[in-house]
Amino acid sequence: MTVTEPIVEIPTPFADAYNGPGKPGTREHDWHQIAATAPIMAATMLRYLDQIALSLRPASVTAANGILRGFGGWIAANHPEVTGLADVERHHIEAYKIYLPTRPGKNGVPPLSPQTVRIKLGTLRTFFERTSEWGYDDAPTKVLIFNGDLPTPDDPLPKFLSDVDAGKLMRAAADAHPTRRLVVEMLARTGLRVGELCALPLDAVVVMSGRHWLRIPVGKLHNDRYVPLHPQLVELLETHQASRDDDLDRLITFDGRRLDRHMVARMLRRVAKAAGIGHVHPHQLRHTLATQAINRGMSLEAIAAMLGHKTLRMTLVYARVADQTVADAYDKVADQVDALYAKPAGLRSNGGGSASMRELGADQDQRMLGNGHCERPAQLDCQFESICESCAHFSTDTGFEPVLRAQRDHATERDQHHRVDLFQMLLDRNTQQAQT
Repeated sequence: MTVTEPIVEIPTPFADAYNGPGKPGTREHDWHQIAATAPIMAATMLRYLDQIALSLRPASVTAANGILRGFGGWIAANHPEVTGLADVERHHIEAYKIYLPTRPGKNGVPPLSPQTVRIKLGTLRTFFERTSEWGYDDAPTKVLIFNGDLPTPDDPLPKFLSDVDAGKLMRAAADAHPTRRLVVEMLARTGLRVGELCALPLDAVVVMSGRHWLRIPVGKLHNDRYVPLHPQLVELLETHQASRDDDLDRLITFDGRRLDRHMVARMLRRVAKAAGIGHVHPHQLRHTLATQAINRGMSLEAIAAMLGHKTLRMTLVYARVADQTVADAYDKVADQVDALYAKPAGLRSNGGGSASMRELGADQDQRMLGNGHCERPAQLDCQFESICESCAHFSTDTGFEPVLRAQRDHATERDQHHRVDLFQMLLDRNTQQAQT
């Protein structure tokens, strides 16, 4: 143990504040119980929580509190010899890593998922690093958690509705209760997070440059933004405001009550059931809008601004390029790829092969060159096509007119218009030079 300062008992109100609701001892790990075995570590953890509460949102502090309390309780129950954070060794972390995925769940909850284990270990690693960086007396003496300790997360595609299912949902919403329709269309047409929708103030709709915008207050990412409102949403919102008889400071209410995420989820679930498309979560509509937008050519920068992302990396996660975009890009090159296999091997117009094959070789995709033919299929692009004739150093005169005229006529017969223009330009230039 390297900490020499005297052990000070944790004030009861301070510990109670981070125990949360309920009587002390009702949780799996209680701060008073942890302090009884590891008082210095408990004091360090609570001091850290008190500091991050000054800069993080309450939900983030609550999550960190639960993770630290869980680790502290496990240490107190399994390693009573540890009284401070400076006593924690690597073997303690390795044992805790084994415990986490096998921890029995409560009330039928299954054991922790790899993603949850990753979050818990990541939060602990941040806690260890910060206590060292901030110069706490009770800080780890060495690095305890490494990148390799964190389970590799899965990276599935975001769940979004297909165009067909999205259409079914919107048609079902049109027949639903007016407020349910408004809620579903707001989520589907603006990409709002459900928390943002519920928190919209009464004056969230503004008019700028002759059109209606929705001002999204400072939220999850500590930024506010403006989202353009579809004319149909403007009409639905005006109808909703005219039908209200409450005085709540919220843009959308239901039966005189403020919206909450559970109410919104129930509304969407009811409309999705009527549409016959199964369960739909509110956040799926955010994914759906982003996917629809990127499939129809909206830039990533514009999508990021609409969704309130601070980095394009976030946009790539939430608005992953979807199947239709990949299919469209593939279709653009499919014909060119197919053209590689369009002719039998050995097919040439220079005398090789049978007479019928030589005849096929003189088809529409031939390009007549000065000393032969190019048999590149018409579907394939060529960055070197007519490169010499287009070069600034290319020189010709009337002595080459028969060849240039033959090339022009050959291109005319095959509707190769850009080559016709090129050779006609060369012929005209030769004629002008001969006249001067």
